[in-house]
Amino acid sequence: MKKKITIAIDGHSSCGKSTMAKALAKRIGYAYIDTGAMYRAVTLYCLEHGMIDGDNVNKPRLRRHMPKIEITFKVGQEGKSETWLNGKNVEKEIRGMEVSNKVSLVSAIGFVRRAMVAQQQAMGKNKGIVMDGRDIGTVVFPDAELKVFITASAQVRAERRFKELQSKGDTTTTLEEVLANVEERDRIDSTRKESPLRRASDALLLDNSNLTIEAQDEWLYQEYLKKVQ
Repeated sequence: MKKKITIAIDGHSSCGKSTMAKALAKRIGYAYIDTGAMYRAVTLYCLEHGMIDGDNVNKPRLRRHMPKIEITFKVGQEGKSETWLNGKNVEKEIRGMEVSNKVSLVSAIGFVRRAMVAQQQAMGKNKGIVMDGRDIGTVVFPDAELKVFITASAQVRAERRFKELQSKGDTTTTLEEVLANVEERDRIDSTRKESPLRRASDALLLDNSNLTIEAQDEWLYQEYLKKVQ
């Protein structure tokens, strides 16, 4: 029986982290935690409760509301992990551009990150998990046995995200809007004071700009095998 490890996957927005992490978790029988979905759920809560005005988040009000925000993951009918916010399935709502345009603002807030990190660490205390996000290998699980940092060019990432939105029926968002969103999120994620996006010193680097999904999945699986054999 192979030993259980913690797998931390970090990287820029829309670089395929979640797709890659989900595939590996399913292949090796590990739990998958989408930390980005957690920040998206908090952002959706803020939008629904009028806590965001332009680029300003009402932090005192959000701080008071944090104990009321419960985020869970459930496996849906198609066998996919879905995000639930306070008992409601919000998987579709958190993937839209309205949330995408504001999530970096909310995820940069210190008390929000600390609350989410505490939940994430609790989820992974028994190992046997694949977790993806921005600060998994640097903050959440600095002792993870396998760390990967994924990147791709902004243009490639925007094109991937644009195709994903189209496949979900979004006919109004333009490629230019998605590219601007990707570049702005990169800027905010990399420059924020609290847990900025950066590659851990011991993380493997993967630029998947020119890789197929099958090729990157196999690469990650082989790296996993090296850690458990």
